[in-house]
Amino acid sequence: MKELVQYLLENMYIDFQGDVSLETVRSFLREDDSPEARALLAKVIEDNGVDDLLLTLADCLKESLQTGISDEVVRDQLNTYAES
Repeated sequence: MKELVQYLLENMYIDFQGDVSLETVRSFLREDDSPEARALLAKVIEDNGVDDLLLTLADCLKESLQTGISDEVVRDQLNTYAES
């Protein structure tokens, strides 16, 4: 059972439903003047969209499935992505 659980955890993936586009991200960050928001917006514009962001975020959040995905975990991963 332990090996099956480990296998399933390692092969689980996270996906995002709904329309997550560059415009969607811009609309959420429009009134946020924080350095983190500006850095994230600059990164997704530099990357010509949010595809890389969503793939990277899902991959990184997978590591937190066992301990829990919280607002702080997502925020930290977005900041890490923006700084990359």
